[in-house]
Amino acid sequence: MGRTYLFECSKCGYRARVSGGADRGRHVAVQTVLCADCKELYDTVIGFKPSSPREIHLKTAPPFTALLNRLPPRVGRRWVKFKPACPTSFRHRIRFWKQPDKCPKCGAFLEPGAIPFRRWD
Repeated sequence: MGRTYLFECSKCGYRARVSGGADRGRHVAVQTVLCADCKELYDTVIGFKPSSPREIHLKTAPPFTALLNRLPPRVGRRWVKFKPACPTSFRHRIRFWKQPDKCPKCGAFLEPGAIPFRRWD
């Protein structure tokens, strides 16, 4: 089961709801990335189990929130994998972000909340 945490910067007040690194549930796998162009943290989908045959041939990963709000896939589906990318534009420069790491706005270290914001499959 995957988990999403609320990360909050004590210096500038920046807030992000992300996993804080690579995380995987039963049907979705995500990687937290820092977009250098947006100066934001995102959970980008790096893999999922499709729930319909048309999802097998997707060129880009669907949004994380869209995958959380769908029916679970049928038994026996294989993982569809994607290259991590910024959800705003695939041309943006990204790097993997793993806690503890720096705030994208001010450079102070971000700490996760003690309790997960969301648990997902």
